Amino acid sequence: MTGLRYVYAICRPFGTPLQAQLTGVAGDPPRLLPHHGLVAVVSHVPEADFAEEPLHEHLEDLDWLTEVARAHQGVIDALTTVTTPLPLRLGTVFRDDSGVRTMMEAREEGFLRTLDRLDGRVEWGVKVFIEAERPADTAAPPAQKPTSGRDYLRQRRMATKSHDDLWQQAEAFSTRLHETLSGCAEDSRLHAPQNPTLSGASGRNVLNAAYLVPRAESEKFVERVERTKDGTPGIRVELTGPWAAYSFAGEESAGEESAEGERP
Repeated sequence: MTGLRYVYAICRPFGTPLQAQLTGVAGDPPRLLPHHGLVAVVSHVPEADFAEEPLHEHLEDLDWLTEVARAHQGVIDALTTVTTPLPLRLGTVFRDDSGVRTMMEAREEGFLRTLDRLDGRVEWGVKVFIEAERPADTAAPPAQKPTSGRDYLRQRRMATKSHDDLWQQAEAFSTRLHETLSGCAEDSRLHAPQNPTLSGASGRNVLNAAYLVPRAESEKFVERVERTKDGTPGIRVELTGPWAAYSFAGEESAGEESAEGERP
């Protein structure tokens, strides 16, 4: 099959086969492209969609981008069950196998160092949100209709103070939680808060963090997070994972034509 080479991840050689029914971006099954002590996981994609110019145009199409991101993530998830992958950025594309091998050779030392550091480890994501509305059982009674301008301003001040108090409480909670979880992880990253319009998550994001955890310690890490989830009314904690260690992969990924995307 002709076409460009879409690269999902770099790995060390592994013996366990990928799922037979696994398909990648554009419906093409991923395959392994070995070079020295590394393996690139690649599939063929059409040049009409993934060459530099059409790719940048497609990045404005949210439906197209979501479909590609879902297929990309499916391959990474499958790899994570059989090995420790070093994920490359969404939309990392090369002209042919030779281009992929040239990239692997140029970055071989960095890839090997990062794979050694990530070996046997996974990423867990933890987010803290202020709920858009307080739960019904803790909600304050509805305010009476203001009878004057002064009464209206008083109710506005009270509502603002309540919101500010909850925000300060959520920030303090998030700081304590991050300190606790960082002590249970080998490494951590603080990301910018998610935009609710893009993420679709309800509430306002206060903490958006990633933690690098040995697989063998993951159960303890999850239990630690679970103990905090229902402790504070109006504050919601979300745990996602285990993921391949996207946040700790460094800057090794590169491509002739590439575009950075967000993990779904």
